[in-house]
Parts: sequence; structure tokens; C-alpha cells
Amino acid sequence: MILYEYPLNERVRTLLRLEDLFVRLDHFCHEEHPLAHHVALVTLFELIEVSARADLKSDLLQELERQRQTLLGYRSNPQVSSTALEQVLGDVESAWNGLSQATGRIGQHIRDNEWLMSIRSRTNIAGGACQFDLPSYFAWQNHAAADRQADITAWGGPFRPLESGVAVILKMLRESAQRSHQSAETGSFQQPLGGKTYQMVQVRIDPDLGAIPEISANKYLLWIRFTTQGGDLRPRPFEGNVEFDLSLCNL
Repeated sequence: MILYEYPLNERVRTLLRLEDLFVRLDHFCHEEHPLAHHVALVTLFELIEVSARADLKSDLLQELERQRQTLLGYRSNPQVSSTALEQVLGDVESAWNGLSQATGRIGQHIRDNEWLMSIRSRTNIAGGACQFDLPSYFAWQNHAAADRQADITAWGGPFRPLESGVAVILKMLRESAQRSHQSAETGSFQQPLGGKTYQMVQVRIDPDLGAIPEISANKYLLWIRFTTQGGDLRPRPFEGNVEFDLSLCNL
């Protein structure tokens, strides 16, 4: 099944973007080719952009504390596994402690590095990071792969508390899902939401169907329109019925 996730507010949109960037950073950092490390470095610059919201850190801390207080209320519930509960509480508290101990603005260590910022300014130009534009960067790309990996790991280190906070919140959000099996007739599906606010929609589809969901929602209505791709990959309406699994997530 292919999982499509659609955020229903700006905060979850930011968290999903950060998660995607951290996955990309880890993947390309562990490669050895200089071009892979170039992508990892550009990803660090994107992390700065996405995490630039001044209230992001405090927002995450507040959400983690809210979840911690909610979880503490389950300690006296005999129907809740104490082992599982303590593990989740430990994850939440570890993420909260890491974020609260992180000082300064997220990504400020990158902004304070003149060499990295010179690369960042050139990567905003198409083809601007060629060896004749940035000979010192080209020299760094010719360092041993292990040395480059160590540098990227060090530059990415101050972002890790943010990564942990994002991971814990998204994990709990996904585990809150209300799941159901649905069918979209002639490629279109609507479901009233009755004024209830959800934070994310998940759609799981058999890839053999070739159906692609386009999702929109407000607190009253969820609408999913399915498209498919032809030989030119341009989307066109899906004409048949689509069986899919729907999950509505809300912390």
C-alpha cells in the first residue's frame, strides 16, 4: 500500500517537511560520493529555512508537555499497559529535555559560519556551486569521504533535538488515527466532518490501481479526488471506483 499523508494545518505541514528533510539528510550523509554530500549540505540549508519560525521551538515544547500531562493521566488506568506507557513517556520527556536544553535560534550555528553561508548563497543560483565559483568548496568535496561525513554530522548535530521532538509528535499523531475502509465512486469521495478539527489525513491505496489522491478539507468536509497518470505523467481524472483505507488523525 502507498501511504499519502495530508496536513490540515500549518504546524503539521511544517513538521512533515522537517521530517522529510531529516530523512534526506541522513540518507545522503551516509553516502560517500561528493555529490551526495552536496545534497546533504543543501538539505541543511533547507532545514534552516523551514525551521526559521521564531515560535517553532516553544510550540513543540508546549505540545510535548501537553502530551506528557495527558499520558500521566493514564498511569492509574488498569487497561493501559504500564510498560508501553512508560516507554512513550520516556520518549516524550527525552525529546522535551533535548529541546529545552538547546540554546539560541535553531540553525544559528550555520548562519554564524561564513564559509557555509558563502556556499548557501551560491547554491541559490542555478549551477552556482561549481568548482570555479567556490574553489574552497571544491577542495572540501575532495576530502576523504569519512572527513566530509564527520563535518556534515557536526553541522547537523544541533538540529537533532528538533528532529527528536518532531519524530515524537508525529508518531503520536499517527497513532491517534481513526481508521476506516472507504470506496470512492468514479474517483471522488466526500465525508462530512461535523465541525470536528483533525490535524492530518492518511490515505492508503494499492499501487496497482494507479490512483493518486488529491486531498482538501476543512472542519466541515473532507474531499478526495483521485487522478491517474498517462504516458506524459500529467494527471487526469480517475474514471473507476477506488478502494482505499482512510485515517483521520488528531492529538
